[in-house]
Amino acid sequence: MDSLDLFIFLMLLCFQWTSVPAAEEITWTYTGLVGQSEWSQYFPDCGGTSQSPVDVVTTQTKYDPSLIPVTPLGYDQHGNKPFSLYNNGHTAVIELPDWMGVGGLPWLFTAVQMHLHWGSGGPSHGGSEHTINGQSADAELHVVHYNSELYPNMSAAMTQRNGLAVLGILIVTGEETNPAFNNIIRYMSRIRHADQKVSIPAFDIQSLLPKDLGRYYRYNGSLTTPPCYQSVIWTLFHERVQISKEQLLKMETVLYSTKAEGTDRMLLQDNYRATQSLNHRVIFASFSAESGKELSSGEVTAIVIGVMCGCVGLAVIIRFIVKTIRFFTLLRHESVVVNSSTSSWDVLPSNRPAPMPRTKDPEKATEKKQDMALNSTSEAEKKEEPSPSPQTEN
Repeated sequence: MDSLDLFIFLMLLCFQWTSVPAAEEITWTYTGLVGQSEWSQYFPDCGGTSQSPVDVVTTQTKYDPSLIPVTPLGYDQHGNKPFSLYNNGHTAVIELPDWMGVGGLPWLFTAVQMHLHWGSGGPSHGGSEHTINGQSADAELHVVHYNSELYPNMSAAMTQRNGLAVLGILIVTGEETNPAFNNIIRYMSRIRHADQKVSIPAFDIQSLLPKDLGRYYRYNGSLTTPPCYQSVIWTLFHERVQISKEQLLKMETVLYSTKAEGTDRMLLQDNYRATQSLNHRVIFASFSAESGKELSSGEVTAIVIGVMCGCVGLAVIIRFIVKTIRFFTLLRHESVVVNSSTSSWDVLPSNRPAPMPRTKDPEKATEKKQDMALNSTSEAEKKEEPSPSPQTEN
């Protein structure tokens, strides 16, 4: 190879190096030229077979009784050192101290950071990354940990299998304000632009989690943003947490994905990835399908009406039984009183003359009456005759 050919070869090689930036230098977005549909062109792992997020079809999950409740470690021991809240142009990130971790997994995992994903347009317009039976939540919180038993730090663990563990919390909206999330949302106005960072008062991280940490879905997946490393043990809690509509609106409208010095401001919205194919992966559930079944509003209404009707019916039956018992008790009491009165009448002396026997022949009856009258007269005369005085002997 002569000097000219060598010069041309070096020029082409230099051009190739400068025209294809490293993956770390590529500015990716959720839409546009380097949107999520193009991620795999720049980040090969984003086209892998174990990507996240996924849609959890509850009827296709597999119950695993060995899955024990998740145990937050040190989440409530925030100390006096403030947290850092950071706008990285894709989301709001809260850096966590290394004394926090999570148990209930095959290894001990140390906390690194947590961040949020949301949509636009308010409630019921999507915003969560994971879905359950095709239904999105309004937002989603991720708490990221690295495997501190096997790897020295986050950078070393994130490229390795089982290197990371992420807790996924689905967020829905209601009428009541969630004080725990206000610890983050009230300070988001201080990091409105990308690359802005602020210190915020430390608070109890566990207050952001659902109350029930024993019911969740578990599967092997990936980071949901580039470089999409397939190194994550996912835990998606079944129970949702609730924030107010005002809190969601502030989350969706206060941040920009552009820097402060930029001329074109772009709101940071819809920062969630579409669900990915399972590719024969199995999603495990820590609870049986029956215990985790959710009831629709119609089913709840039907159950309430059924319970009310049952209570009314039971009250009617009890009333009928009580009235029947009272009736028979009263009837028995009256029977005892009547029997007692009859017995008293029977033992009283009677002054009525004995009835005369009836004869069939009237004439004989008359003669008998006359004979009785004559006999009575004769007896009376005999009583009136003086009795003879007795004779004495001389």
